[in-house]
Amino acid sequence: MNRPTAPRPLLLPLVPLYRLGLALRERKFRPGSTVVRRLRWPVISIGNLSTGGSGKTPLTIALAKALTARGLHIDVLSRGYGRRRSTATPLLVERDGTAGDFGDEPLEIARAAGVPVYVAAERYQAGLLAERTASSGFHLLDDGFQHRQLARDINILLLSRADLTDHLLPAGNLREALHAAERANVIAILADDPELESEIKSRGLRAEIWRLDRKMDVPHFDGPVAAFCGIARPEQFFAGLERAGAQLAARWGFADHHRYTAAELARIATSAQRAGAQTLLTTEKDRVRLGALADSLPSTLRLQAVPLRIGIENEQAAIDWLVDHVHGPR
Repeated sequence: MNRPTAPRPLLLPLVPLYRLGLALRERKFRPGSTVVRRLRWPVISIGNLSTGGSGKTPLTIALAKALTARGLHIDVLSRGYGRRRSTATPLLVERDGTAGDFGDEPLEIARAAGVPVYVAAERYQAGLLAERTASSGFHLLDDGFQHRQLARDINILLLSRADLTDHLLPAGNLREALHAAERANVIAILADDPELESEIKSRGLRAEIWRLDRKMDVPHFDGPVAAFCGIARPEQFFAGLERAGAQLAARWGFADHHRYTAAELARIATSAQRAGAQTLLTTEKDRVRLGALADSLPSTLRLQAVPLRIGIENEQAAIDWLVDHVHGPR
C-alpha cells in the first residue's frame, strides 16, 4: 500500500495539539539548557522539515565523500531506525551486516560512502564511540534537524516547494513549521526549481543556499519492467523511472522502512512475471533491506537497484564554505 503523502484535511483539528507539543518540546532547548550535549568534534547535521523523501541519505553520502576527499576523517551518526537490535549500546555498522542489525539507511551509507557509521538511540553516545577511534574528525548527523539533544556546528536543511505550503502533522507532512528553518545555516534546494531560492529569501530566511542536482541512474531496458519500493514517497521513485524511459508493467509501493517477507516477495515476483517483466527494479535502500531474501527470487527475474545520486552545484565552493564555517575540535 502507498503511504499517504497528500494533505489530510479531516485531521486539521488535531494540528493545534501537535503544535502545542512542539512548543512544549521547544522550551527544553533554550540557550544554556542541560538537555543539549556537545561532542568534542564538529557536528554537521543534515535534515528536513517533512516526513522523509527529501534526499537526506544521498546528500549525506555525497558530503561524506566530498569531505573525505579533502583528507578529513568523517563518520556518520544515525539513529538506525527500524533495526531489530535497538539497544542503548552504540554500534559501529558492519558493511556485511543486515538492515535488521543496523537499519537500512545506516547500512546503505556505510556501503556507499565508505566511512564509519555509528548507530544509537542517543546519537551523543554514538559520537562518543566514534571519538575513541581517531584523534580528530567531523561527524555527519543523519536526519538530525529535529534531534536537538545533540549540539551541532552546522545545520543543513533540505527544503522543497511543497514544504512552503504544507500543514503540520497529522494533517500534512511537516514535522515542524516553516519558521524552524531559521535554525538552518544552509538550505539545500533542487536546482530544477529556479524560483524557489528567491521565494525562500522573500520569507526572511538568510541561510546559505545550495542547489542540488538529483538524478536516478536508470539503465535502458528492452521491454517492460516491474518496480517496488518501501520509501516515504513511492510515487517519486516510479515517476523517476518513467521519466527515464522505463516501461512499468507493474508497481508496488509500501510504507517507509517496510520489512518484506518471503511470501510477499514471492507474490511480487509472480505478478511481475505475469505482467511480462524480466527485471524487477527497486531502490538501493530497499535492496539493502531485502538482504539474503533477494536470493529467493526466481533466476528468470533479475533484481536491480536503481541508485539516486545527489550532486551539489559548485561543489568545491560549497565544501570550502562548509569547512571554513566549522570550528575545530574542542
